[in-house]
Amino acid sequence: MPTCENCNNKWSWKQTLKITTTLNPELTCPYCKEKQFQTLKSKKKMAFLTPTVLLPLLLQIFFDIPRVIVFSLYFILFCIVMISYPFLVEVKSKEEYIGE
Repeated sequence: MPTCENCNNKWSWKQTLKITTTLNPELTCPYCKEKQFQTLKSKKKMAFLTPTVLLPLLLQIFFDIPRVIVFSLYFILFCIVMISYPFLVEVKSKEEYIGE
C-alpha cells in the first residue's frame, strides 16, 4: 500500500483504488490533502500487470478452449489484478519523468 511522503500515513486498499482510478496524474493524500504522484517503478509494474487480463485471448487462439472457460478466466484475472493493484502502487511527492 502506498505511504504518503508528507504525513507518512499508509493509504487503505479502498482509498488507493479510489484515488488511482482517475485520469488525473496527481493523487491527493486522503489524510493531509497533499499532492502525490505515482512512481515510474510503480507505473512499470502496472504496465506488465494489466495485459495479463488478456491472457485468455491468447490461450483461445492457440488452444480450443470453450468460451465459458475463457470468460471465467477473464473475470478471475480481472479480479486478481484489481485486488493486487493497490499493493503495487508507490507514491512520491514529486513527479518523476522518463530519463531523469
